[in-house]
Amino acid sequence: MNVPDVMKAMVLREPRTRLQMEEVPVPRPGPEQVLLRVHACGVCRTDLHILDGELSGPSLPLVLGHEIVGTIVQAGERVRSLSAGERVGVPWLGWTCGECRYCRRGQENLCERARFTGYTLPGGYAEYTLADPRYCFRVPEEYPDAQAAPLLCAGLIGYRSYRMIGANVERLGLYGFGAAAHIIAQIAVHQGKQVYAFTSPGDAQAQRFARDLGAAWAGDSTSLPPQELDAAIIFAPVGPLVPAALRAVAKAGVVVCGGIHMSDIPSFPYDILWGERVLRSVANLTRQDGEDLLKVAPRVRVKTEVELFPLEEANLALGRLREGKVRGAAVLHIYPE
Repeated sequence: MNVPDVMKAMVLREPRTRLQMEEVPVPRPGPEQVLLRVHACGVCRTDLHILDGELSGPSLPLVLGHEIVGTIVQAGERVRSLSAGERVGVPWLGWTCGECRYCRRGQENLCERARFTGYTLPGGYAEYTLADPRYCFRVPEEYPDAQAAPLLCAGLIGYRSYRMIGANVERLGLYGFGAAAHIIAQIAVHQGKQVYAFTSPGDAQAQRFARDLGAAWAGDSTSLPPQELDAAIIFAPVGPLVPAALRAVAKAGVVVCGGIHMSDIPSFPYDILWGERVLRSVANLTRQDGEDLLKVAPRVRVKTEVELFPLEEANLALGRLREGKVRGAAVLHIYPE
């Protein structure tokens, strides 16, 4: 297809300012890059952390967005794994060096020189974007563009967090019932786990949503569940939820912090960690996480609940996400097909 010279993009010029709709040049792929026509891009809480200056060092001016679904329109001369016309998804982890000690031992998510889509690389709040074909995933045919987008971060980070809880889990707590939790809840219920959903105090709508997806219990994050949990995943970026989750899990329980940013964790007494409880964080994702989730999701028939916004309403979508008014995930529908 013919690629235009200019495109529309929502651009962040400075932290703590609104995104601006601008016409910018369409980038051209280097020898080891692909150019995508963006169909949809999810709006993630990490985008808010960048926008609010809570994640330092973004490459400004910046196009946010790292839950990208699009079609390859051009491929660099050295690209062999993908070709024009293929539909792919692009996640948060956009490039790794392949040489540092983490990459050499299979921990590319911890790469010392990693680059991240929509943070240190241009993202998907635009009509076109570049990507490294190593970090592009073929999207299952079962998922339309907008429904596939949340799988690329909410799903991937959620799934990596989910696997960190271990195998011997019957009762799982999910703190923060947004984009990631609504995907992982479906996988957990399918696998026979009891899901306990914790929401902002008084958020009856989110609690109903959780029960609709099969949660055994849904209540305020300030409450203890009716039974001790075997594990908990914290998706909300709220530090005080860490001691709350530790109090909710039984001995040998695991608490996983599944976000890239969290407010300060308050001090807590050792006795809520004692008993061989484990507290750990999840950082980024690996390509294997992506391959695995995109096989599991169609088998489980994970349904992503999305609210659609046009590209020019990216600020509105971010505002609704900040206010906790999005049911499921917010998605920018840019070139719907």
